Amino acid sequence: MEVILGTSWWLIGTTVVDTIIRIVAIVIVPRNRRPTAGMAWLLAIFFLPVPGLLLFLLIGNPRLPRDRRRRQDEINQYIREARQYLERGSLRPNEPAWFTSLVNMNRELGAMPLTGDNGARLIRDYDEGLAEMAAAIRSAREHVHVEFYILKSDDSTDDFFRALEEACARGIAVRVLLDHWANLVKPFHKRTLKRLDAMGAEWRLALPIQPLRGKWQRPDLRNHRKILVVDGDVAFLGSQNITDASYNLRANIRRGLQWVDLMVRLDGPIVSSVNAVFLSDWVSEASEVPPGIDLKEMEAGSGDLDCQVVPSGPGFELENNLRLFLGLLYGAQRKIIMISPYFVPDEALLLAITAATSRGLQVELFVSEVGDQAMVYHAQRSYYEALLRAGVKIWLYPKPYILHTKGLTIDDEVAVIGSSNMDMRSFGLNMEISLLVRGEEFVQQMRGLEAGYREVSRELTLEEWQKQPLRSTVLDNLARLTSALQ
Repeated sequence: MEVILGTSWWLIGTTVVDTIIRIVAIVIVPRNRRPTAGMAWLLAIFFLPVPGLLLFLLIGNPRLPRDRRRRQDEINQYIREARQYLERGSLRPNEPAWFTSLVNMNRELGAMPLTGDNGARLIRDYDEGLAEMAAAIRSAREHVHVEFYILKSDDSTDDFFRALEEACARGIAVRVLLDHWANLVKPFHKRTLKRLDAMGAEWRLALPIQPLRGKWQRPDLRNHRKILVVDGDVAFLGSQNITDASYNLRANIRRGLQWVDLMVRLDGPIVSSVNAVFLSDWVSEASEVPPGIDLKEMEAGSGDLDCQVVPSGPGFELENNLRLFLGLLYGAQRKIIMISPYFVPDEALLLAITAATSRGLQVELFVSEVGDQAMVYHAQRSYYEALLRAGVKIWLYPKPYILHTKGLTIDDEVAVIGSSNMDMRSFGLNMEISLLVRGEEFVQQMRGLEAGYREVSRELTLEEWQKQPLRSTVLDNLARLTSALQ
């Protein structure tokens, strides 16, 4: 009898706890959260109340901790005050009305001002990108600012690190930011930090997860930016990390995977905007503004492109990069070409894309034929049928390459490149940097890049896609549900 009563009380207690968790979840979870994310979290908690609740407590808050939000507010104020010095150069005439309003929106969200008289040159080859950045570092006279999601000292990046060592030996201030978790779990992390220490560089971990030192936030927030600034003269940004094209991972090496990336070399007033983003991140981690940095000193670049830097991430109130992409998609009149290694859109982005095809626009998407991250890869595939039925051309870049480039071109005059993927992680959890460019010359460079990708890729057809086995469809749909847990 006692055993039966004990079992009954245990069942009653479990039922009460489960009910309380579900009721509280309905009140707490959807608040200030996208409907898809809220529904995904509610499903997880309703099916697995206790594990779902624990997971929500661990990664359910996409915001930075209170102290970091306070510092971010101070940084945003610093950027607002710096804008008066960053708005330089002569802008190109006859911009579309939608472009002007888009630039204004970006600025209201926390972007830098639109600047003119800028030069921008694409670097398509992986090794060439490393070599050009190393050469720029060797030209430094005052400072070198390095900020990369992944930064590794290996055989492929040795010349880049030797350039940093030479700069330090000349007395140049070298400051380095690298994402903590992304580097911690990959090879050569300790070797890299020892080399930075030995050369005398100042370095900080971005978004460190060090609870014993009082440094903690949601563990899957990432600083995903890729930035190099040399003095106030030259900047590089894009999709490439400072590591071997295989990322030195055994699984990648076994599969023969190689990353294909894109960087852009910038000169002109826009360099100060890129530097301002680095400085904001440096202040966030080091709690001090580096001495001797003057954002006021700018000269015209090698071209006359209009450029705007758009930072985004959990430090901002809204998803700056998502709103940038949406504005461009709705502003397009003829053609949209998207390149994204991880393409997991939310409802708004998917609607904008399918609305573009309904308006008669040519819409193309470049993705990799294979994936390096199974969950993201399957979540991405779950959108292919809807895109194909809407009339989007999907190009599959061939294995064993991972097309890691992130780019978007609109008609023949406007483009975006940077670190941001078109996925919900980049919109809500990653610190990203995007470069908005207006100028036919730059779009022509992008068209050449797209043509090269198209030449080696194959088109995925709806007929081929409908032959997918049932197990793949099940995996894709399950991954799609988990991708919304933000």
